[in-house]
Amino acid sequence: MGARWGTLGVMTPAEAALALFDPAVLEQPYAFFAQLRREAPVVEVGSSGVFLVATAALVEEALERTEEFSSRLTGLLVTGPDGKPAVFDMTGVGDSTDVLATADDPAHASHRRVVQPALTALRVARLEPWVRELARARTRAWAEHGGDYVALVGDPLPSEVISHLLGIPAADLARIQLWAMQGGAMLAGTVTHAELGALAAVSAEHAAYLARHFSGARGDAALRASAPLLDALLRTIERGEMAERAALGIAVILVGAGGESTASLIGSAARMLAERPALQVELRARPEAIPAFLEEVLRLEPPFRFHYRALTRSAQLGGVTLPAGSRAALLWASANRDEAATPRADELDLTRAHPRDHLAFGRGVHFCVGAALARLEARIALEELLGATRGFALDPARPPRHVPSIFVRRLATLPLIAAPQP
Repeated sequence: MGARWGTLGVMTPAEAALALFDPAVLEQPYAFFAQLRREAPVVEVGSSGVFLVATAALVEEALERTEEFSSRLTGLLVTGPDGKPAVFDMTGVGDSTDVLATADDPAHASHRRVVQPALTALRVARLEPWVRELARARTRAWAEHGGDYVALVGDPLPSEVISHLLGIPAADLARIQLWAMQGGAMLAGTVTHAELGALAAVSAEHAAYLARHFSGARGDAALRASAPLLDALLRTIERGEMAERAALGIAVILVGAGGESTASLIGSAARMLAERPALQVELRARPEAIPAFLEEVLRLEPPFRFHYRALTRSAQLGGVTLPAGSRAALLWASANRDEAATPRADELDLTRAHPRDHLAFGRGVHFCVGAALARLEARIALEELLGATRGFALDPARPPRHVPSIFVRRLATLPLIAAPQP
């Protein structure tokens, strides 16, 4: 990355912003984000028409200006034929993508009203015994044999939970887990147009599977009673309040967000603990501090580095003009480490006065509808990990590796060496 951009004129900020795609920055982006905050808090990525927004104040300002900064996913960064960033235009795709996080009000509000009752803190808390049973079985099997923690525990557990809430058979878990990661893969920025087409075909297969599942579940009262998200979506279709295509789009989003984002949180938390043996000891002695630790993980390593906003009209942000039709990438991962908003922002601190004051779950009307579920799953996963081991550490022969993505912050591998409890 060009450390001398900006004032020394070695390269323009737009040219330097292309470092977003550098493999070293994909793996460790935080020095790059810090430089953005200092020198170019709003900057276009090359000539792509996508503007990175890096400071907490500017990210929050954009979140408040919903009439100008639309949540609709009208385009995303890909790797063009020349190897440079390009935008894949998604305008006109329709209601299959304008759902939940990628919809504006009033559609967004109506979608939340459908799924939120099934994901309230009270409803989620009732899942704890069942989730713990799943997490305990997976964690103890991993602790006994060792290996890649995210492959054996961190990735499958969230997909298993969201499958249960949607009434999807356990036999189909492997397919659901694969599909859960596809949305993030499409947004990775490192894929070409051809690869994006292949991923879109997989996504279409996912939607077709869910359509068959919805059809088969309509008359199954017992299944619907045990699967609150499935029942909520089917009831909305049956009452004529939502087209089936939109309901299927919501289900696709729930599988992806409920699977990949929580897998990211669990993997990042396990890695950070593996690097801090003293903290493992502290949390075993004080398990009530695990929620505060998870909030710091969310702040320091948010599952999604950013989300897009589409400019409905030309607008100024941070002294930069963003043309109508351009896109802003609101960098949660940078804003969370902004010293102007959070003292000692790069440090892990379990004693922060306001531990949930971060942007990992978004903010305002688009605050993550599944936040309570993600927190529950991650807390239980860590409790079981700490309870099943006397200690664990990174495997020096096989360092952890993140998926190569500008969008998600998820570990592709996390080999750990563990000392299981006797």
